[in-house]
Amino acid sequence: MNLIITCARNLESETKNEIRKILDELGDQEPEILNVGMRGILMVNTIIEPSKIIDWVKNKIIEEPWLIRYCLRIIPIQRITDTEIDKIKQNVIKLKDTIQKNDSYRITIEKRNTSISSNEIITEVAEIFPNKVSLNQPDWIILIEIIGNETGISILKNDELFSLDKAKRMSD
Repeated sequence: MNLIITCARNLESETKNEIRKILDELGDQEPEILNVGMRGILMVNTIIEPSKIIDWVKNKIIEEPWLIRYCLRIIPIQRITDTEIDKIKQNVIKLKDTIQKNDSYRITIEKRNTSISSNEIITEVAEIFPNKVSLNQPDWIILIEIIGNETGISILKNDELFSLDKAKRMSD
């Protein structure tokens, strides 16, 4: 899986259709789109590079703001692992070279359907990086998306995430 899509509860089927149309337009006629057993969340596996999808959607919002209605957030996922602190840390280590020596970072954890400790994850992951932390304007976001037993991990620039609310505010 390389994308997490969030939507309003009970609008998963409309969101599936919307993301399917987007991916079809970008050249993926057979994406795998899964309900994860939680309202308002879909996981997607596509052959299209997530950054290309987000750029396309952001441009569409400017050109045709009514076209994107159901995909509230589009979140690129670079690695998937079990929801265990050691495995999460190992996977962050595999991505750590993205962040350069003088770059700042922030760790963002989104938890759904789990009791794992956010503070414990932050402590373990922060040990990997000697860099400066910036909660307000980091160069990089270490994003840890926990969905039950599975965890998606990415190290992203702020503009590599898509939020429908933010995009529509910026296009006004």
